[in-house]
Amino acid sequence: MKLQITLRGKNYTFQSLKEVYAKANEEKSGDQLAGIAALDMSERIAAKYVLAGLTMSEIRDNPLLPPEADEISRVIEEDVNEEVYASIKGWTVAEIREYLLRSEIVGSDMFRISKGMNSEMIAAVCKLMSNLDLIQASAKMEVLTTCRTTIGFTGTLASRAQPNHPSDHLRGIKAALFEALSYGVGDAVIGINPVIDTTDNIKALLNASQEVIDQWSIPTQNCVLAHVTTQMRAVLDGARADMLFQSLAGTEEGNRGFGISLQLLEEADAIIHEYGTSQGPNQWYFETGQGSELSSESHFGIDQVTLEARCYGLAKRFRPFIVNTVVGFIGPEYLYDSKQVIRAGLEDHFMGKLHGLPMGCDICYTNHMKADQNDMENLGILLASAGVNFVIGVPMADDCMLNYQSMSFHDIAAIRETLHKRPAPQFEAWLEDQGIMRDGRLTAAKAGDATRFVY
Repeated sequence: MKLQITLRGKNYTFQSLKEVYAKANEEKSGDQLAGIAALDMSERIAAKYVLAGLTMSEIRDNPLLPPEADEISRVIEEDVNEEVYASIKGWTVAEIREYLLRSEIVGSDMFRISKGMNSEMIAAVCKLMSNLDLIQASAKMEVLTTCRTTIGFTGTLASRAQPNHPSDHLRGIKAALFEALSYGVGDAVIGINPVIDTTDNIKALLNASQEVIDQWSIPTQNCVLAHVTTQMRAVLDGARADMLFQSLAGTEEGNRGFGISLQLLEEADAIIHEYGTSQGPNQWYFETGQGSELSSESHFGIDQVTLEARCYGLAKRFRPFIVNTVVGFIGPEYLYDSKQVIRAGLEDHFMGKLHGLPMGCDICYTNHMKADQNDMENLGILLASAGVNFVIGVPMADDCMLNYQSMSFHDIAAIRETLHKRPAPQFEAWLEDQGIMRDGRLTAAKAGDATRFVY
């Protein structure tokens, strides 16, 4: 495995594959904080050159975190299709990139070879792509999933309604939800972030959201984003949950910081498939985000893009209905400004899709980051162009409980209209029945009027 190169008379030697991966990344404040980033653009280009020449077998034979030391590595290794891997193991990272971007290559071709790739191979390809490359490649991949309804069709843009409330007040949550529905938002999921993580409260929130779904015969699904153990207790106590939620990290140690393990996820998976209220095969909602492993000191010197890819390797095992990166939530410690947030959003979407996952994004930022709402709208247009499965909407783009900025309900409506995207088909039919949408556009008479849902 060659880890050195001479460019314009200067020799660059890297001590390990882990160093090559980190220094081949586009600039990220998290990698700089960890002390693993390239010193300058020249070293970054040298690392990309070295990475481009490595083969799939060299990457697989030199794992950044060996399977014997980490259960996530074992999951990723076990899920590689050996027959497909044998057909591409001699390909270089550069050759994989070129293949994915060829005009005649379609999504099914991309998914075929990705079955033979592990998460670290996918991360390597991502590092060689420009933003436009990431958009072009992602747009070719269609991932359909079914919980109560089916989302992910090409030409659609689904959405999560996030009707949070700072005290979990049910009437306040419903008020925000009614506004979301009036703008055509909520086809991916009605997903509530709770303040109070108790079994009784989670059960109340789940049942309240199902009450709205039943009252208005809404073709969507519900979820409350508590810790998975609380959700498990609530479901076993009779709560009406269509799916379970959990945040994921890319290392076993990082997941321990979240209070989870592979065994716990497997136990939860059995519970939701036996006691959940949806009939579809996809009954998980996972969230990720670059930098979480650095927060818990569980990154093992691995860069944040590669760790994010490893999250998707774990998520794939459980066939989720939706996955999203909360791209700017952690803040400038890991993504310093809008340029880094936009890059990370496109990276995460591409890597998740190439894993075969139904990728969405919380297009967001915190107020101490060098970003603003215009930057989020830019990323929203880019991700929608790239075929993102869903995005998240909160009232007026300002989450009053989590205290961060995301997309508003009307932002999602504007992106759909601008790029000729439609809601999920069953949800769009319901919106037409309600008079909220006609021929893919919100109506002047009834759209935006939340009072119609008050009862």
